[in-house]
Amino acid sequence: MSQPGTEELEQLRPYLLRYALLQLRDRDSAEDVVQETMLAALEGRARFAGKSSAKTWLTGILKHKIIDLIRRRAREQPLASDDESEADAVDAIFQRDGHWQQPPSDWGSPSRALEDKRFREAFELCARIMPQRNARVFMMREVLEMSTEEICKELDITPTNLWVILHRARLALRECIEIKWGAATA
Repeated sequence: MSQPGTEELEQLRPYLLRYALLQLRDRDSAEDVVQETMLAALEGRARFAGKSSAKTWLTGILKHKIIDLIRRRAREQPLASDDESEADAVDAIFQRDGHWQQPPSDWGSPSRALEDKRFREAFELCARIMPQRNARVFMMREVLEMSTEEICKELDITPTNLWVILHRARLALRECIEIKWGAATA
């Protein structure tokens, strides 16, 4: 595989921007990290070994740029608490005895679902409307693949709090996707 050219990098820009927007929820910040990614790619093009696709290589660079930005933001300002709205959302999903209000529907084959464009659109929409703290923690853990220790350190939270936030984020995401994606496929 040869080094990616400027034209190939530019063709991947919309994908990178969508990816960054999903993580950061701020167009200006997303544009900035994509620009930094493109600059880093152009400067480091000679180090591209061709062991992966240009898209995978750029996504890896972008992940690091997003993590750096999240770390800077975490140092600059604390996250606001969404605890009450999160508790209300959990109460709406479960009965008092802990059982589902309405059992989740069968999602079918997860590998096929990830390839489904409508699923990705529903996922992106649901991630954008999720409470900001929940979305940030979910993306840090599941998309950016940060460890529990890294996330807790960056956000100054306990591991127990992290797992509660992740649990709530997954529940909210699941319910939203069932509504948005289920309606699109029905």
